[in-house]
Amino acid sequence: MDFANERRAMVDLLVQRGIRDQRVLDAMAQVPRHAFVPENERSLAYSDQALPIGEGQTISQPYMVALMVEALQLAPTDRVLEVGAGSGYAAAVLSRIVTKVHTVECREVLAKRAVALLQALGYANVTVHIGDGTQGLPDYAPFDAILVSAASPWVPAPLREQLASSGRLVIPVGGRQAQILLRLRREGDTLRTERLCDVRFVPLIGGHAWTTERYPER
Repeated sequence: MDFANERRAMVDLLVQRGIRDQRVLDAMAQVPRHAFVPENERSLAYSDQALPIGEGQTISQPYMVALMVEALQLAPTDRVLEVGAGSGYAAAVLSRIVTKVHTVECREVLAKRAVALLQALGYANVTVHIGDGTQGLPDYAPFDAILVSAASPWVPAPLREQLASSGRLVIPVGGRQAQILLRLRREGDTLRTERLCDVRFVPLIGGHAWTTERYPER
């Protein structure tokens, strides 16, 4: 099955929920979300909900992916860093909009799975890195946009430092059970912060976020 009808219905729902950036809608229409979820979850692939992908992680609901990507206010020439690759789905969506995507995943099993899938589907402008995403990728910085796909108790300092001039950083920040989605924008030597909405994400594990001791992996 190619799930074409289900994907169109998903995009229609995104429009109804307020997503307006046509590039984001087009990207969501192009990327086969069912390929990024386990086979036993594929009947739910285009429902507006998060789904388990193994290793205690989830693929975010389509609306949240679209909302976060839209909040980045991307340009076609942007270079983007995603922290928390998971299945690779958000990176695939980003890759349809921008020039280059770097995505970092600390769980080797998920990272290797994402590499294989993104390569098989032809997303050649995505590079998956295995490591602590809270450190960012200093060797590839600065980034025009940074998307953090897991919740942190604060905005990791390395990510702030790796944001380009006029760059945007979207991240869920808060406690273990609930967070606020923030957008930070670099304006000269300062960062302006906007509160977007209440959210709930799995924890961001790393040296500049939750540690495994403070927030044990499940």
